[in-house]
Amino acid sequence: MTDFTAAFDRGVERRGTGSYKWDSVPGLLPLWVADMDFATAPVIIDALHRRVDMGAFGYTLVGEDYYRAVADWFGRRHGWAIERDSIMYTSGVVPALSAIIKALTAPGDKVIVQTPVYNCFFSSIRNNGCEILANPLRYTSDSYEMDFDDLAAKVADPAAKVLLLCNPGNPVGRVWTRDELTTLAGLCHDNGVVVVSDEIHCELVYPGYRYTPYGTLPREFVEQSVTCVSPSKAFNTAGLQIASIITPNADFRRRIDRAININEVCDVNPFGIVGTIAAYNEGEEWLEQLIAYLKGNYDMMADFCRSRMPQLPICRLEGTYLVWMNVAALGMTGEELGKRLIDEQSLWLNAGEMYGDDHFIRWNIACPRTRLAEALGRFEKFVKKHT
Repeated sequence: MTDFTAAFDRGVERRGTGSYKWDSVPGLLPLWVADMDFATAPVIIDALHRRVDMGAFGYTLVGEDYYRAVADWFGRRHGWAIERDSIMYTSGVVPALSAIIKALTAPGDKVIVQTPVYNCFFSSIRNNGCEILANPLRYTSDSYEMDFDDLAAKVADPAAKVLLLCNPGNPVGRVWTRDELTTLAGLCHDNGVVVVSDEIHCELVYPGYRYTPYGTLPREFVEQSVTCVSPSKAFNTAGLQIASIITPNADFRRRIDRAININEVCDVNPFGIVGTIAAYNEGEEWLEQLIAYLKGNYDMMADFCRSRMPQLPICRLEGTYLVWMNVAALGMTGEELGKRLIDEQSLWLNAGEMYGDDHFIRWNIACPRTRLAEALGRFEKFVKKHT
């Protein structure tokens, strides 16, 4: 067994590499956009080197080894039996969501989202001429829960055609339970609302919690659903630009395939194929150690916040590497706070407004622990100055 802890502690130098996270505004400490400051799994790097050595990078077929890798991974790791014909591919989860909305709605239809939620849900809905219908999550002292009474009213709206689900939830850090998903699925099924589940963070789940693929719910619910997955978050390969769309519904697949072609996101690059196969076939040992390291980062942050800034509670992190902090006690919105942190501490976090609640900010803790400690120190200096 290889110990990857030193690699996680070291991270990778991304400044000056054209990194969207690090080079968009040079000079800042960026804990914002959801990618990691770790090199990906060595098995992926080795596989990509072998592909580069071949030397030709033309149009590439997606072979059976890709479909087997996806199906085997989810079957082995999550007990999800995926039929080969249920899997489609495209250039990323966001393009997938846009194509699915185009395929399954008409302009003017309503799409339900459970706010606060991933910001690209909103743009994907609006870009397809649809209306956002919010089913806000209920905030508790350190977490969120679904509001099923409100959801029952929203799915009963005859204009509501699709519910976009974030499983696990970004930015709230929830790993939805099988009971929660089953209740949601029943309400949607009974009202003819299709569930589209974004499960891009599904591998990043911490001890004590269990990811439930929507595709493992009762068949009648799954037939009225589409799931999107990718190794990009768990293995830090977003730049390889590939994702899988999974649904057993042949009519949905036909319509989605048409939308993918209309949106011109029907081709993927060879490195995305190779990276996915390597991740799913050989990357599990690295991933397990990554999860343990991220859990250590969260525990450190939780201890720091409890002891040094108890007025700014963070949500319990069940999954993802994104921590959701309530900053209402500072007397400023998340957007104002975000701007002032950049100006005064050169610290870049995400304001909660883009996710649907401006009393919060989002931290990306997928970085070396020393870097997270530096960010927390800068944040504490700001808090002491302004309270």
